[in-house]
Amino acid sequence: MGNGAGSPVPELYGRIAKRFGELIRDCPRDRWGNPSPCPGWTAWDVAAHVVSNHRRALAGLDGSGHSAPVRGEDLARAWRAASGGIEAALGDPVQAGARLGEEFGSLPFEEFVRRMACADTLVHGWDLARATGQDEALDSEAVAVASRMLLPEDGDIRMPGAFGAKISPAADADAQTRLLNFLGRTV
Repeated sequence: MGNGAGSPVPELYGRIAKRFGELIRDCPRDRWGNPSPCPGWTAWDVAAHVVSNHRRALAGLDGSGHSAPVRGEDLARAWRAASGGIEAALGDPVQAGARLGEEFGSLPFEEFVRRMACADTLVHGWDLARATGQDEALDSEAVAVASRMLLPEDGDIRMPGAFGAKISPAADADAQTRLLNFLGRTV
């Protein structure tokens, strides 16, 4: 199943997940404590949040429990396990089509991955890159998918712990900058 236009979900997710894994792998050890664009979160907190969301999504498939990474846990290993689990589930037609519970909007797993995991992982990838001084370029197709998905939900996403106030982008801002500004990030 695809995302309506463009790459199928497993391919799109695979690119975003690979890039997030590279950001974790290539993060200099002395930068994990750097502040991120997410208020009150360090680079480590951002990566741990994304791993935790992946674990939560996988737990939604079988009703098992999940836990957030703890300080000292190998985030690269945790990421490989979590993203590998998502990729395996996307590759299994039964799991990819399985409806998740109300906590996940009662969406089929593949649709949930397209909506939450791709956008969450994509945007937090930028946060992690910004916090750690790495390349901030995002996958252009994923930016378009996230924009189509998030812009209509403007009022629903403005809440504590989610997204801050929009920032007006420059007239000549590219699609990545417009998405990040919409989500309250200063580029």
